[in-house]
Amino acid sequence: MKIGLLTGGGDAPGLNAVIRAAVLAAVNRGWEVIGIRHGFAGLLGEPDIVPLTRAEVRGIAHLGGTILKTTNRGNPLCFPVRGVDGTVSEQDCTSELMENTRRLGIDALVAIGGDGTLGIALELVRRGLKIVGVPKTIDNDVSCTITTFGFDTAVNTAIEALDKLHTTAESHDRVLVMEVMGRHAGFIALHAGVAATADVILIPEIPYDIEKVCDKIRERDAAGKNFSIVIAAEGAYSKAEATGHSTLTMEHRPIRAGSVAEHLVEDIHEGTGKECRSLVLGHLQRGGMPTGYDRLLATRFGAAAISAVENEKWGEMVALQSPHLVTVPIEEVIRQEKRVDPSHDIVQAARATGISLGD
Repeated sequence: MKIGLLTGGGDAPGLNAVIRAAVLAAVNRGWEVIGIRHGFAGLLGEPDIVPLTRAEVRGIAHLGGTILKTTNRGNPLCFPVRGVDGTVSEQDCTSELMENTRRLGIDALVAIGGDGTLGIALELVRRGLKIVGVPKTIDNDVSCTITTFGFDTAVNTAIEALDKLHTTAESHDRVLVMEVMGRHAGFIALHAGVAATADVILIPEIPYDIEKVCDKIRERDAAGKNFSIVIAAEGAYSKAEATGHSTLTMEHRPIRAGSVAEHLVEDIHEGTGKECRSLVLGHLQRGGMPTGYDRLLATRFGAAAISAVENEKWGEMVALQSPHLVTVPIEEVIRQEKRVDPSHDIVQAARATGISLGD
């Protein structure tokens, strides 16, 4: 067997641990592995590939990022192609990708990525390629798996930042607003906020009322706690936006890093009169050394992906359904949206311990 291995979408701590485990599991079966750089785009034009042996993956499990590089602009179904006149148009380049795959002698692909990468993989399977998927997202928003590698590292990065914000917020009697990743799912904000004892947690699944947020801050001031910590997912939005009673309706609302924190600082200052500051954690959540949990999970995923190849589980994704790893059809994975359940016990724990969800 000759296996092609690629990573697509945003990077996540633990990717290199997956690559290492997959390569070793394949090599120990007597198989050959090649790495495809920059996701599916590496199979277009002149293939961008690198051989992967024991030597190439030695000592990489603890490293952040991905030795294969990655991109979120390499969709072969609508790939940007520049014409002779200089104009750029999106074209379906899957036939070229499949021809390059055959020319390289690749028997099967292991695609590591989130919903976007998995969606591309599913379409390529329907067109005849043999692909197994591995879920990857720091947002933890891939369905059919309890968690994904990278999430634990991102949460711990956010917790460390919140712990440090507490001391400066208390020293200056300020409100500090920290924005974390999570366009559509608030898992990072929720888990980090509860673990680091934030005072307000705002997530996309629970639209907030800015008055309720200000009420919580005023309540703390009245109790002699003259500082507050707010953590918000970048996709958090107000009830006014959700109901269209705002000039910024959800339909036209751009989600860009910093916009939520920026608006919250202004609104909280206006509502409470308190001095406010914001911090956008941004890509710090993606970087750095993966936690032990993420390294272990990534290693399990990498080894399981090669086992799935061996068992010809084409069009399926490895998943953690504790305590076991299983495979599930990618079609089922992308059909569902994984979001925070507002009735989940972590949400209930937050409410029970006095944390405001803004509603």
